[in-house]
Amino acid sequence: MIRGLYTAAAGMVTEQRRHDTATQNIANLNTTGYKQVESISHSFPNVLISAMQGGIVKPIGRMNTGVFAEQSMSKFVQGDLVESGKTTDFALSADLRLADPATGANIPFDASGKYISDTGEIIHQPQAFFTVQDNDGNTLYTRNGGFTVNPAGELLSSGGYKVLGADGGPVVLNGTVDNLKVDAEGNLLDATGAPTGVRLGISIVTKPQNLVRDGNGVFHAEDAQAAGIRYAAAGDNMQVRQGYIEGSNVDVTQVTVDLNAAYRAYEANQKVIQFYDSSLQKAVNDVGRV
Repeated sequence: MIRGLYTAAAGMVTEQRRHDTATQNIANLNTTGYKQVESISHSFPNVLISAMQGGIVKPIGRMNTGVFAEQSMSKFVQGDLVESGKTTDFALSADLRLADPATGANIPFDASGKYISDTGEIIHQPQAFFTVQDNDGNTLYTRNGGFTVNPAGELLSSGGYKVLGADGGPVVLNGTVDNLKVDAEGNLLDATGAPTGVRLGISIVTKPQNLVRDGNGVFHAEDAQAAGIRYAAAGDNMQVRQGYIEGSNVDVTQVTVDLNAAYRAYEANQKVIQFYDSSLQKAVNDVGRV
């Protein structure tokens, strides 16, 4: 009976985290470049139960010991592009592909940016990010291209981080903000439309599932090599759109369903605990009196 209490309590904690994840997604529905978070739940390891009688062990079966919210995964699919008209606003439009090592054909990713191979391996679609640097010199990645310019002419992210160029240094404007022009490959252009030699540092992350969310719309990689991070090349199917920003990719319908499902599951586990509590009360106060 006590074990049932622990199992139901674990279910309540899991559903609470699932509910918090759904509310976080709803709260960031209009946040530029926000990527939807999905809560991943797993069961605790099963326990093998056996009966012993007269020195003979007889297997009974397996017992599940509950569920827990193991991790939160970001969904990196493309959000809708919204025109802002500002010269310092940028959005990335990318549809990057990976070749199947066995066939050489492009891997057919689903709508969530995933592909499950015949062996059960989950492969995530590569994603493009703006590259920024915080005050401590750490390299971060973001899809929020709502930039500003400081008095020194440096391009800054919405969080105040320096936007890096393809050379790894901060992007510094030579002219005025009104004359800022950037082509589809991220090259900064002068008044005549000629490249200035400065290019936005667009990072391609081959394994975006390795990125860690830091808040404020930025991510970091604990191991850049394991994440397969590189700067964008000429052959990448990616464009920089000036005067646009990328909206969040939150699926309102799905998030609302998840929110209600988490609430109902939490309520069901709560009733199970109330039942066990009532049964224990009777066992202690009524049966124990006999």
